Amino acid sequence: MSNATLQQHPVLAAMQAVERALEETAEVEPLYMATDDKAEALLALSSLVDRLEELQMRVLAAAGDVAARDGARDPAAWLAHHGRRDRGECRRLLHLARALATRPRTQGALRDGLINLAQAEVVARAVEALPGAVDQEVRAQAEELLVTEAATFGPQALRVMGRRVLSVVAPEVAEELERRLLEQEEKRAARRSSLTTRRNGDGTTDIHIRVADRHAQRLLTYLQALTAPRAEGERSPDDRRAPQQRLGEAFGTFLEAADPARMPLHGGDATTVLVNIDLTTLRGQLGVALVGDEPISAGEARRLACTAGIIPVVLGGQGQVLDLGRARWLFSPAQRKALAVRQPTCRGEGCDIPAAWCEAHHGGTPWSRGGRTDLADGVLLCSYHHHRAHDHRYRSDRLADGRVRFHLQTWTGTQSTTEVHKLAPPAEVDQNKNVF
Repeated sequence: MSNATLQQHPVLAAMQAVERALEETAEVEPLYMATDDKAEALLALSSLVDRLEELQMRVLAAAGDVAARDGARDPAAWLAHHGRRDRGECRRLLHLARALATRPRTQGALRDGLINLAQAEVVARAVEALPGAVDQEVRAQAEELLVTEAATFGPQALRVMGRRVLSVVAPEVAEELERRLLEQEEKRAARRSSLTTRRNGDGTTDIHIRVADRHAQRLLTYLQALTAPRAEGERSPDDRRAPQQRLGEAFGTFLEAADPARMPLHGGDATTVLVNIDLTTLRGQLGVALVGDEPISAGEARRLACTAGIIPVVLGGQGQVLDLGRARWLFSPAQRKALAVRQPTCRGEGCDIPAAWCEAHHGGTPWSRGGRTDLADGVLLCSYHHHRAHDHRYRSDRLADGRVRFHLQTWTGTQSTTEVHKLAPPAEVDQNKNVF
């Protein structure tokens, strides 16, 4: 054995050994490995990569002289430049390396392959985040507990445990600490909350919202109750909306279902919306209406007119107000309750959206053509089916059981044909699951 080999640093020797092993397997095709061998290799390679990362961080934490020699700000900046790597990632590694240097239990577990790099980072961050008042003995107990739990739980679960670790190792201070942390988090969330809008000029508006987690979760709970996600194979074959589109449409439905009476007064009334529409447009299928200065289709105006808080302003030929629709055109709260008793779900064939999320529709003669607002004509439809009811491309039929079947009308020249358009799953599908 040569003197050069004897004098070689163990780190460099380990690097050469790894390099030789990689060269020997460079042309090996894993496709032909046995299934059990692939499983073993995946876990072993994952652990080896983490152990190599730990060795790299140990060297990085001790490489201040390398940075000083070349005039770099720190070892992370030197590695980012010479290794052609992302500067932020290198700084993260250096910060973690320095944190692990003060946590020998975590560093040793990572070095021995007992935990992975992501778990080690979570443990180090959790211990580092403990308040300054927590003494070193308690910190060591918290670290030991998290390293032990890492044998069972992944990084995400460990992160949750890290926030609660004091309740186990030091319950006497955990409650007070949790209170202060929550107050700080709530104040920070309130400072960062914002809502901005930008109109795209194509009938859509981008809304960017930053709110506290609890508010976002509450909104998602409402929207998911409306969209009722189902397994892909159980959805209606004609409902090809992407999940984000379903949530977007549910957001509109949620806003329309909000009770205006519980809102603050806005311009002298509780968030009332006036829709201006010509009488001829109201009775026909074509034309547009106006909400403020924004145009909407006549069908959408007729649908909105069925919703409380939306008042249709019917105009004559010269623009004069012929009628200002009020409660007589809207189903009263008492009527809504009665309809809900008779119709516990949407009347669209095969749909089971609950009545609380449905809109009252004039199922007999439309109110725009002189129809009456009474229980006999009232039909509860979810927003999805209510849109179909006011879409001139569809024809609807009342079935014997009170359900409504929609037909998509296709036009060939001046002749029209009608085909049944399945908007909801067939009756044999489990009706305990909702479809929106």
